[in-house]
Parts: sequence; structure tokens; C-alpha cells
Amino acid sequence: MRTFRLVIACPDRVGIVAKVSNFLATYNGWITEASHHSDTQSGWFFMRHEIRADSLPFDLEEFRRAFAPIAREFSMKWRVSDSSELKRVVLMASRESHCLADLLHRWHSGELPCEIPCVISNHDELRSMVEWHGIPYCHVPVDPQDKEPAFAEVSRLIREHAADTVVLARYMQILPPQLCREFAMQVINIHHSFLPSFVGARPYHQASLRGVKLIGATCHYVTEELDAGPIIEQDVVRISHRDSVEDMVRLGKDVEKMVLSRGLRYHLEDRVLVHDNRTVVFA
Repeated sequence: MRTFRLVIACPDRVGIVAKVSNFLATYNGWITEASHHSDTQSGWFFMRHEIRADSLPFDLEEFRRAFAPIAREFSMKWRVSDSSELKRVVLMASRESHCLADLLHRWHSGELPCEIPCVISNHDELRSMVEWHGIPYCHVPVDPQDKEPAFAEVSRLIREHAADTVVLARYMQILPPQLCREFAMQVINIHHSFLPSFVGARPYHQASLRGVKLIGATCHYVTEELDAGPIIEQDVVRISHRDSVEDMVRLGKDVEKMVLSRGLRYHLEDRVLVHDNRTVVFA
């Protein structure tokens, strides 16, 4: 069923829900899903509504024009999208295939509602898997001594393919600040650690040395500060002293796949609202 997704964040006050509901009722809008959250700490209110597109008398642009006066009245940060207009997602990976293979399978089976115009990798090992899915594979090697040309090409490819979203599916390179700024809150990363613990490289080795009992993975937006962007989704798996680092890596890969796919789905369905460095996720 085709829906319009209305997502709102604004300073909290009386009458927001009533005003939005009255607006939709005036045009016979049929709400199929409604989510609200009032953050008492920040004093902000968050809302996500899904409305049957066929219940409204106008298209998306007319919706925006009709709703704009209410948005101004309540100082809203808002957006409305059409569920039939699929986001374009560029995937990036290095040598490890588990996250990329999982996303490609979910896309191929229709589980992830998006288009994948290309996959970018700094290595060539995953080409056959990607091209089997009929997706162009862009090999962009990264020179450790001079990374700027490679990331200039990455930026060009993202723009050329008109990407709405970029997913780092275990792309083992740190994006430069300029790229993070250019595609702010459009780049999603999976970190094989339960942030903020064990940031950076080799987190399972760090966790093993600390004798942890839970390991996990974190899906987050990429910012200029390494592994510090707003968190979209997390999960954990229990381990014990009997588990080696190799066991932890194996178990961790399963968590990584699930967390990344869930986080990407929430993003694709406009369920993630970012405020400061925190997220509200209407899962």
C-alpha cells in the first residue's frame, strides 16, 4: 500500500497532535500508523505518521504546500515522503563479505525497499558476487600514502549515481571530513562493537582482553568524529570465558548483519529522527 510518511520534530507545546490530526482529517487523510515521543529533557516533540496516499486529494508537492503554514506556526523541522519513491543506496565494502552479502540478499528478495545503483570497493574480491546480482561494481583502490584521489572518485560516484544513502558494509577506511560533511546523515556505518565501548580497530581483541560477557554491534550515522555519530540500532550476544577471539568474531558477524539491516530499514522507512547527536527511532 502506497503511503505518505510525515516526519516532524519541533519544540514541545500543547496542540501539536491535534493540529496535525485536524489537518489530515480535513482532507480525509487515513492514518495507518502514528508514533509520538515527547522528550522532557530537551523539550522537543517528535512525530511520524503514515497516511494512505489514495485517501488524500493531492500529490506530495500539494501536501507540502498545504502543510507549510502549520509547520511555520509550530517551528517544525519536517519532511514528507512517498513510500513508492525508493531511496537510492550506494553500498561500500572492502574484503569482508558478510554484511554486503546479507544486504544484497535482502534487497534481491524484496525485503529492503530501495534501489542499489552500484557497489564501491577498495578491493576487487567481491566483484563476482555483486555482479551476479546485476549491480555495477566500482573498484576504487585507496593508496595509503595519498587517499585524496580515491575519495574524490568515491564522492563523484556517489553523486553520479544520485545516492540518497551510503552504507559502509564493513568498508575498512575512514571517510575524510569533507565527505562526512557533504553527505551528513546520509552515510550509515556498522561498527563491530557495542559503542561507545571499544571504538576504532580490533574491538573483539579489545573486548577479549577486558573479559567482557556481552559483545555487540552498532549501526550509526557517520560524522567527522570517528565512531561517534548518532546511533540508529544496536544488539548484543552473550559470550563467556570459553570463547576465543575467533569465536567472538564469528558470533559478532551474525550480530553485525542483523543490526545493519535493521538500521538501514529504519532509515529507508523514515523512522529515524536525529536531534543533536541522539536519535528517536520509531521502530
